Amino acid sequence: MPPEITDGRLRKGAARRRALLDAALRLVGRSGVAAVTQRAVAAEAGLPPSAVLYYFASVDELLVTGLREVNDRYVEDLSTVESADDLAGLLAAYSAQARLLTIAEYDLYLLAARRPDLRDELERWDRALDDLARRLCPDRAELLAAAVNGLYLRAATSGIDRATVVRVLEAAGL
Repeated sequence: MPPEITDGRLRKGAARRRALLDAALRLVGRSGVAAVTQRAVAAEAGLPPSAVLYYFASVDELLVTGLREVNDRYVEDLSTVESADDLAGLLAAYSAQARLLTIAEYDLYLLAARRPDLRDELERWDRALDDLARRLCPDRAELLAAAVNGLYLRAATSGIDRATVVRVLEAAGL
């Protein structure tokens, strides 16, 4: 966890930067990556358009920063999973609590899939998921990893409840 910012000006700057990132993710979740423009992000964040390029070198840098933060959160979440029950709870929570955010995250992953310079983020996700699958189900790790990827996609697209997650995980060997 980063150290607490005590300087008021730096804290205000960090809050504005965070507001811009959150606004960009909401826009991606609602309307896709193409909706993320300097003006749209600023309006969504309640800040002047110049703030976007003050805190980020470009709109693309804003998107890439958002992708990396999203991936950081996913990788951290996976590292805390110790059981099938933990995993079912995590997947159901993504579906129930943050569906637009999960949609945004998938849209950003698709952006990374199209851009070789972002491929390392996809590989980092795959490594974290493969590590989790090997920890929980060494004999069927590939099947579990594929099932979890599918469950994340279902959480983003149409939603999924905990009971369904549990049934899929059981069928995958957990």
